Amino acid sequence: MKIYNRLSDTLEEIGTEKDNKIRIYVCGITVYDDCHIGHARTIVVFDVLRRYLIQKGHNLIYVQNFTDVDDKIINKAKLEGKTPEEISSKYTVSYFEDFTKLNVLKADFYPKATEHITEIISAIKILKEKNYTYTTLNGIYFRVRSFPDYGKLSNKQIDELEEGSRIEIDALKEDPLDFALWKFSSDTPYWESPWGRGRPGWHIECSVMVSKLLGNEIEIHGGGTDLIFPHHENEIAQSEAFSEKKLAKLWMHVGMITINSEKMSKSLRNMILLKNALKRWGANVLRLYLISSQYSKPMDYNDAILYESLQKWRQIEHCFYELRTTKNVSAGMDEFENKCNIYLNDFMSFLDTNLNTSSALAVFMKLVSYINNISSSEKLTIVMSDKALPIVNTIMNIMGVKIAEIDIDTKKEIENMIDQRNKLRGEKRFKDADKLRNKILELYDVELTDHNMYTSWKKKEIIKFDRQ
Repeated sequence: MKIYNRLSDTLEEIGTEKDNKIRIYVCGITVYDDCHIGHARTIVVFDVLRRYLIQKGHNLIYVQNFTDVDDKIINKAKLEGKTPEEISSKYTVSYFEDFTKLNVLKADFYPKATEHITEIISAIKILKEKNYTYTTLNGIYFRVRSFPDYGKLSNKQIDELEEGSRIEIDALKEDPLDFALWKFSSDTPYWESPWGRGRPGWHIECSVMVSKLLGNEIEIHGGGTDLIFPHHENEIAQSEAFSEKKLAKLWMHVGMITINSEKMSKSLRNMILLKNALKRWGANVLRLYLISSQYSKPMDYNDAILYESLQKWRQIEHCFYELRTTKNVSAGMDEFENKCNIYLNDFMSFLDTNLNTSSALAVFMKLVSYINNISSSEKLTIVMSDKALPIVNTIMNIMGVKIAEIDIDTKKEIENMIDQRNKLRGEKRFKDADKLRNKILELYDVELTDHNMYTSWKKKEIIKFDRQ
């Protein structure tokens, strides 16, 4: 598998250790508010990458941090009359509620900045001993110009990088690009250090947690494109300064989401919270949407695009249930099995090429359409289903979409009612049969499809948009 490496500006194979291990670190969220759809895109892209590498047999260690000490958290706590710990705890719980619903695999580790203060202080000591730092009245800063390779991720010379909105403003700094490793403060939360009370800067926490949990050289480091500068640039500088090793082989970044072609921001009041999007569209539709564009490019969020993903999901639902409920017993076709395998190979091939989920999804939809057409022409058999269903399940698992399981008792009730309806149809009691069809839909959200020799059924996922 090859991934675009922003550091080298080329497609590169994911290198592994001798035991086939791939170590991935993804910068997570600052827990001061609910997650929005932009967070969801980054997390889902890396979730699909992870699922695919697991499918290919790799041994993964996946780490995603929480920034739980930050000015945003402190300001939110003051505004709400709560402690910073109460704010960070609240939104950490909210994170897990949202992403569990979105069917995201749990990371192997979710480290927090506050759990690594001792290690952060030790790292700063090393940087001080190597003369990469200086001290002001406000804190301890990393001297950017002491690291010759600064700017290599952004692909800019150091003089091209200017002070921006995500760079800390401090008149006492030697250079606007210099960044805080330790901020002096006696306001809670604070920790004792050899230099005085304070708290860590934003960037140092990730360097320390990568080193502690994954080592000083990892295979993939990632996050949103908004983290390239200054966060990831600063991570590289401080990590490689204290370890003297290359922090990550591959740097992978996920593009931003606009809302109806406008930048998503609180000031524009167009933030799409993930919990609200889940209520409206459901996890499967959202996941299909989030992988429908090349991960590194920006993408827009609007009803028209989401509705396209809803239509795709309805086709997938139909395909899945047709395969599960077919009763035709004639022999299958070699051509069918070969075509299904070709679609699977093409799907995998696109993912092998820079995680091209948009093209992979298009291939899957061709497979879905192919199966649905065969079913509608009364040619889908049990033998064919036995060949196709594992392939469909494999692809759906990689994409992280899933059909809600129905318990055995409910399934029996549905099938008994279908048998009763078919008996009514055989007796030409079509009005009674239609009433029973409607009752099945009302009770179980199950739609029926009549075939020549049997009746298939599917339980449609309830999606709020359908009812607007």
